[in-house]
Amino acid sequence: MLEMSAVIAAIAFTILVVYLILTLRKVMATLAETRKTLHDARTSVNSLTDEAEEMIHTANQISDDVKGKMKAVDPLVESAQDVGEMIHSVTSSVKRKALGTRKPQTIHTQESKPVQIKLK
Repeated sequence: MLEMSAVIAAIAFTILVVYLILTLRKVMATLAETRKTLHDARTSVNSLTDEAEEMIHTANQISDDVKGKMKAVDPLVESAQDVGEMIHSVTSSVKRKALGTRKPQTIHTQESKPVQIKLK
C-alpha cells in the first residue's frame, strides 16, 4: 500500500511538473512577445520624437520669418494710415468748403411739406 501511495504521488508530481513546464513556456512566449512589442513601441516613439523636433524647428523658423516680414511691412502700413488720414482731412475740408457756399436744399414730399437737408 505504501508503494502504491508513492507511485501515485510520483505520478501526481510528474503531472504537476509537466503542467508547470507548459505554463512557464507560455509565460516565456508571452514575455518574448511583450519585449518585441516594447521594442517596436520605443522605435516608433523615437522616430516620432525626431519628427516632432524637426517640426518644432521648422515652426520656429517660419515664426521668425513672419516676424521679420511683419517688421518690414510696419512702415508701409503706417504710411498707408497717414495717407488715409490726410485724404480724410482733405475730404473733410472740401466738404466744409462746399457746404459753406451752398444753400440748404428743400425737398417736397407728397404732402407738400418742405424739408431741409444739410449736408455735412
